[in-house]
Amino acid sequence: MIPRYSRPEMTAIWEPESKFSIWFQIEAHATEALAQNGVVPESAAKALWDWWATGPDIDVPAIDAIEVVTKHDVIAFLTWVADNVGDEARFMHQGMTSSDVLDTCLAVQLAKASDILLADLDALLAALKRRAIEHKLTPTIGRSHGIQGEPVTFGLKLAQAYAEFERCKARLVAAREEIATCAISGAMGSFANIDPSVETHVAEKLGLTPEPISTQVIPRDRHAMYFATLGVIASSVERLATEIRHLQRTEVLEAEEFFSEGQKGSSAMPHKRNPILTENLTGLARVVRGYALPAMENVALWHERDISHSSVERYIGPDATITLDFALARLTGVIDKLLVYPERMQKNLDKMGGLVHSQRVLLALTQAGVSREDAYRLVQRNAMKVWDSDGELSLMELLKADKDVAAVLSDAEIEEKFDLDYHFKHVDTIFARVFGS
Repeated sequence: MIPRYSRPEMTAIWEPESKFSIWFQIEAHATEALAQNGVVPESAAKALWDWWATGPDIDVPAIDAIEVVTKHDVIAFLTWVADNVGDEARFMHQGMTSSDVLDTCLAVQLAKASDILLADLDALLAALKRRAIEHKLTPTIGRSHGIQGEPVTFGLKLAQAYAEFERCKARLVAAREEIATCAISGAMGSFANIDPSVETHVAEKLGLTPEPISTQVIPRDRHAMYFATLGVIASSVERLATEIRHLQRTEVLEAEEFFSEGQKGSSAMPHKRNPILTENLTGLARVVRGYALPAMENVALWHERDISHSSVERYIGPDATITLDFALARLTGVIDKLLVYPERMQKNLDKMGGLVHSQRVLLALTQAGVSREDAYRLVQRNAMKVWDSDGELSLMELLKADKDVAAVLSDAEIEEKFDLDYHFKHVDTIFARVFGS
């Protein structure tokens, strides 16, 4: 992933030094368990941990140079460790296979990445809750098909996003649990050359769960589910970003991204204030979603193992988590500093001459004894006059002047149907459902 869309804490998980550090811990913990089982000398595990305690620098170029010859990354790493630890290092990797190291390491990295993403979601949820409460009763227009529908509040829009990201968090918690498994089961996953207790020991030390049954690899349906979950979260990021982009359009301008002093919107047009952050989030969401499909295609491996999944995961593991981490942090910043314009929201509510109240009149007519078909026709024929006038005419006044409507509803009854606050009578109920009492 390019530095422009990366944050240091997440990037660090995927650095070679971090990977090799995890590899060492897997090997050392396994050797420790093997020593407890009497398979290797206790001095072997002690030699590994004593060397590690000195805080050695992991020499990535040296390991890479060995790999040029061996054409095998795990062997290159084991060779480098042996060169530094000495004779006792020969007891490393007893009964293990490369996948034990690679898959368990990936589980550790994805679990760590998940913890960062969960913290990101908590920060976003906090920002959404704060702004939702701030605008709990700020009137705005709800739209379907991009067309004005009925009044809502801006707080409800944000509360809906909060509920969506709360579901995202629950999905990620489950995905983290599912991905955090350890396999130290040897060739073909049969434990023929290594006791299952070694796997249990390594899993406990690394905060993982032993894989109930592996082949020579951890089953890739787990990874498919994980990356699909990241894709869903990215889609929720895009949904909220798209809403903000629409609200920032000049003709709407009910909310917009914060525009800092000295910021420039266009190299040609000095007046521009563009929704660049949310447009960026839309693009990043597409990238994260794009990683879900190759993860699903990784599920079908040949027999007990092939490595067709390996190259894919070397890309998507870092890129998907780093990109989503950046996107969630950016979205949190957008929400936290979002400029909201209640006066413009009210102006847009009033723009179409009261059309947003048409359903209440329709319902009132049906309750007064008019058939639904006739009631719809009576309201629509007046509403279309207002529509064609671009809001210059008033639906309320046209209804009062319509003899067929006036024969059923009094002026006072018609006026009552244009009360804006009526639409907000259950906002407290919705907020209690979303945020609790």
